[in-house]
Amino acid sequence: MAYAVTDDNVRLYYEETGSGIPVVFVHEFAGDHRSWEPQVRHFGKRYRAITFAARGFAPSDIPPQVTSYSQARAADDIASVLDHLSIPAAHIVGLSMGGFATLHFGFRHPRRAKSLCVGGCGYGAEPDQQERFKDEADVVAAAIQTEGMKAFAERYAYGPTRVQFENKDPRGFLEFKQMLAGHDGLGSANTQRGVQRERPSLYALTDEMKALTVPTLILTGDEDWPCLLPGILMKQNIPTAALVMMSNSGHTINLEEPDEFNRIVSSFITQVDCGRWPVRDPRAIKKSITGMKD
Repeated sequence: MAYAVTDDNVRLYYEETGSGIPVVFVHEFAGDHRSWEPQVRHFGKRYRAITFAARGFAPSDIPPQVTSYSQARAADDIASVLDHLSIPAAHIVGLSMGGFATLHFGFRHPRRAKSLCVGGCGYGAEPDQQERFKDEADVVAAAIQTEGMKAFAERYAYGPTRVQFENKDPRGFLEFKQMLAGHDGLGSANTQRGVQRERPSLYALTDEMKALTVPTLILTGDEDWPCLLPGILMKQNIPTAALVMMSNSGHTINLEEPDEFNRIVSSFITQVDCGRWPVRDPRAIKKSITGMKD
């Protein structure tokens, strides 16, 4: 088994498929490195596709202290994988928790990112939702520790932005739920408390967004309600960002609509590699609605 080691001596399990320009996939809380299988099969034909299990997700290490988990650590762990593989820069593709990590990787390590695909990013970000999200993170962590992962998965998998997946692909949804049920309880609870609960609101990061020059794709399902307004916020503030919404789709978009997800991300990466990804024209940012009155 292959592991990268972080600067705090946490081993991160990784897999790689194919060769060429590297693309790193960063998974969500309810998934793991296996959640990217439809993407590895697609991108592994043309790129060096790399997946890894975040700290707290086996077969990576499960640090016992909550203090070993944070949003900054999640971003820096991506860099640790690149360092181990001697990769100067890569395309980074993340979903949900992985989308937040991808965005923060762009803030913290912009020269290491060829591009950023920030998928399903926004849970708890809105100012009036922050305390509610923190409370729910506490509930999630407590449920994991009191009920166990199997019982927890039976509840968490049916959230309002995941039922779309079940309705479209019952077999794929069952596989997703079974993988979630097999996660390590301590690692999952610590991730909720250290990463999810404590991450800063996107609305407090607009200065960092405005300074970001890495080509960026914001990608979300149009029924992923907590991510819709934050997606617009990122589009408005990141000068190199495009925003794509996948129709009639929830949160787990890479599994719910893998062909569409792969097509959108492939087109984005191709444009970046060809040097054709634009920076927003300043003329597109005016207070005037029609441009006739400043």
